[in-house]
Amino acid sequence: MRLDSGSTREPRGWRKPARVFLMVFVAVDLVGTGLLMTPLATPDGEGLTFVEAFFTATTSLAVCGLSVISIGGDLNAFGHAIILVLMQAGGMGIMTVASLLGSAMIHRFGLRMQLNVQAETRSLWVGDVRGVVSRVAVIFAVLQVCTFLLITPRMWLGYDMPFGTAVYSGFFHSVSAFNNAGLSLYDDSMTRFSGDALILVPLAVAVVLGGIGFPVLMELRRALRTPRLWSLHTKLTVTTTMILFAVGALLVIVMEWNNPATLGRLDWWARLTDGFFHGVMPRSGGLNVVDTGQMEDATLLMTIMLMFVGNGSAGTAGGIKVATLAVIFLVVLAEVRAQDKVHVFDRQLSPEVIRQSLSLVFLSATVAAFTTILLVRTTPYDTLPVMFEVVSAVGVVGLSTGITADLAPWVQCLLAVLMVAGRIGPITFVTALAFRDRLRRYDLAKARPIIG
Repeated sequence: MRLDSGSTREPRGWRKPARVFLMVFVAVDLVGTGLLMTPLATPDGEGLTFVEAFFTATTSLAVCGLSVISIGGDLNAFGHAIILVLMQAGGMGIMTVASLLGSAMIHRFGLRMQLNVQAETRSLWVGDVRGVVSRVAVIFAVLQVCTFLLITPRMWLGYDMPFGTAVYSGFFHSVSAFNNAGLSLYDDSMTRFSGDALILVPLAVAVVLGGIGFPVLMELRRALRTPRLWSLHTKLTVTTTMILFAVGALLVIVMEWNNPATLGRLDWWARLTDGFFHGVMPRSGGLNVVDTGQMEDATLLMTIMLMFVGNGSAGTAGGIKVATLAVIFLVVLAEVRAQDKVHVFDRQLSPEVIRQSLSLVFLSATVAAFTTILLVRTTPYDTLPVMFEVVSAVGVVGLSTGITADLAPWVQCLLAVLMVAGRIGPITFVTALAFRDRLRRYDLAKARPIIG
């Protein structure tokens, strides 16, 4: 007997927002790869190899930051322009950029495009998509310009850079920081600015603001001085972010204080500045001011944990997101207290949110674990450096112990795929790859296995 005689038809696979998002992402990635392979992109006129170009385009579009080439030395101005465009598109959102261009040309949004943008930006109502896209564009422009105006004069006057070079460097690193891309024109990243709070603090703030998520930024703009009016998402994101930033910075400073290869060789004020900077960067920033590969094992492990979490949802950061971590913590806390419901800030979490959080953590951890096992068996590197690179790719962070460029081409391609999955989101990535959605039209009897 049929239990459901409805005629609801499943949408074609290419119309699913998750699949459209992945297809467009891959298409833009391949275009970027092709452009970086042309003679116009490199100073020697030979172009990058396919693996180099694919990895570089992917790390730029996924705003990750891992690199197998010297961005400043192996690419010319045209190559840098490609990187900048990919970072902006990846940080703002490909569907968001497409919507801006489409709106500028035809002055309206199609319903399908609205649904795709809604899925990418996590906006709650289709009718709000146009406003969301416009506000996202304004946020990007204003905050990146502010960062540029803060760091460029310091580069010009404090480091004897020619004015044009300082402008070029300031613009590139402002875009990289706000988009949480982690790419730098310098092979040693921000090391030459060690201890310089006038450069490092604005970059760190840009990373925080870009990564905390556009819904949170928009809400803070409206109700910054009235936290009681904030949504549950904003309260969870801001609270968890502040805790993790404080704990991360404090642990880096304490654990690396006497390490002569990192903070130990610096004056006390420079140790505090660099320690704060490195406490922020694992949250998907990716820039570094000391040699990450020389950090203590305990610091690397703590950094891996922070990279796995990432920052806010619907922003430029990766990871499982801070709201997800907060939900998991609250679920455990409720279970310890023998409470059958999860409450926080005078609200009750829905079962769907809990289920999605558990699924996201499980998928991300499983991918990171099995990839680490594979690479430990097939590369000459120890477990901790390999795990660091893998989690950096999955969390689209960009920090590295220095082994990425020396990995085999197939490993670099594997890391590039992980960046795509990490940027889009493991659940969205798997959903996009699914051949079809299966709708269960009946419920089975409940059963309860023994847990613990």
